Amino acid sequence: MDALFQVQTSPPSSMAKRPCPSQNPRIPTFTQMDLLLEAFLGLSDSSSICIDLSFERLLDSLPSDLDQTRLIDHALKMGTFLLEAGKRSARKRATKHNSVVWALPPDLTIKVFSMLDTQSLCYAIATCSMFHKCAKDPSCYANIDLTTVSPRVNNAVVSTMIHRAGNSLQSLKLGIVPGPTAPLGSCQPLVFRNSVDVTSFSWNDKRSRQGKESSVLTRSCLSPLGGGSSSPGKLLRTLHLYNIERMDSQSLRAALCACPSLLDLEIVGLHVELRQTLMSVIENCRAIERLFFESSKTGRDDSLKSPTCADLVHSCPRLVSLALRGFKLHDDKVGKLVKGLRKLKYVDFSTSYSITGSFLGNLGNSGGNLLEVLILRDCMHLKEVEVARFMTSLLAGDFKFLRHLDISNREGLASEGDWYERCYNSRIIPIEQVMKERPDVCLLADFPSEGSYFEIEQMLESEINSDVSLPSQLSGHTSDSMFMSSSEGSYNSDQGSGNEDGREASYVIYEESSDEVDFLIL
Repeated sequence: MDALFQVQTSPPSSMAKRPCPSQNPRIPTFTQMDLLLEAFLGLSDSSSICIDLSFERLLDSLPSDLDQTRLIDHALKMGTFLLEAGKRSARKRATKHNSVVWALPPDLTIKVFSMLDTQSLCYAIATCSMFHKCAKDPSCYANIDLTTVSPRVNNAVVSTMIHRAGNSLQSLKLGIVPGPTAPLGSCQPLVFRNSVDVTSFSWNDKRSRQGKESSVLTRSCLSPLGGGSSSPGKLLRTLHLYNIERMDSQSLRAALCACPSLLDLEIVGLHVELRQTLMSVIENCRAIERLFFESSKTGRDDSLKSPTCADLVHSCPRLVSLALRGFKLHDDKVGKLVKGLRKLKYVDFSTSYSITGSFLGNLGNSGGNLLEVLILRDCMHLKEVEVARFMTSLLAGDFKFLRHLDISNREGLASEGDWYERCYNSRIIPIEQVMKERPDVCLLADFPSEGSYFEIEQMLESEINSDVSLPSQLSGHTSDSMFMSSSEGSYNSDQGSGNEDGREASYVIYEESSDEVDFLIL
């Protein structure tokens, strides 16, 4: 055994390059090498103690410390070579085995992989070389979903996915989603609130534990969508972005410029201005059918102007679903959108700060007659009298297609004269009558028990000084009921809540923060 270890223990220069046998007759031929390796591998049946003792005797036989060090290096290097050779051979054998026993041909395998979600596809890639080859087909990346519940994806992962998809890319979803997607009619906020205080940390301190690129998406994460006439974003139909803190209006605008075929845009928790985003949609995405936009800071963005509403109505007439949640919207602008977009079926203005409900006047006659879903949940200025008038219009025969109406408010509805006075058990809203006469409509009217409302003075102070939106500071106790009803009608009270186009919108960019977690390696 010692003699076997002693073979090939010459200085490192003789191992770095293997000359031809004719140049060095002492180097074994290929056949001799095979026999030598076979004999060496036969030692694997020996006990580790025997090998240790043999190696120690060989090491002690060397005269100098330098020679002993070289012998140790040679042993470690030889072990590495054998380990890598064994792994490569195992992978080759596994690939051959899989290609024989795998029942599907490559084209059907690719078809199956194209139906997997993104994370399952990544697991398939890591399984074997055959799956890795099939999973690189562009059709497997047509629908990319890299949303996570914590920061685990960086720009490199997004870029790799997008470039693999190429012109096959149809759907792209990125960012942090706190929980599962809310069902129809729900007002569950999707804005990510980081409960960990990260203000004392710098971005330089937030490095991946393994020294890789940090797991944070930046403003350039969507740049791979561009690239001229053959850009991956050219045929993109769906783009969903959630709580990407470093994204700004300019970067989002550049991404939308590369997506002229976009039909579905969902933006949640990005620090981008409403008016600028709508202008980008108007200029670049005129075929859009669904627009969902939830503000990162409820009630702070009042940048929407009447000309922007008019441009949206004129340039995007195919809009079927419109959700603007958490913005400071006024009834005159909301009325222009709902009445002007004739194909609207789904409308959601939840947690909007200035809506009183006056835009609902004559909605059944002049617009909104195709509405199937209307959500006004937790609109703090929504008036009881306006809701009552709308209910009367339901009973009178308007909104024949309406199937879902949500007027719930965790702090009750505002009274006619003063919104400080909250209505918890309205006597003028014909809820039971609507429930009886329009059983085809799901009516959600959840209100708190009377007396659960916080002090108005505290609410007003927090409105100005706090980073948390007004509705989120109030009591969340709910009782009363969830009603199911139906009816139709019309009324005349579209007086608006005031036009504030003359005001300048003040939009705040908040400090970015994020924790980092490694994402699986592609």
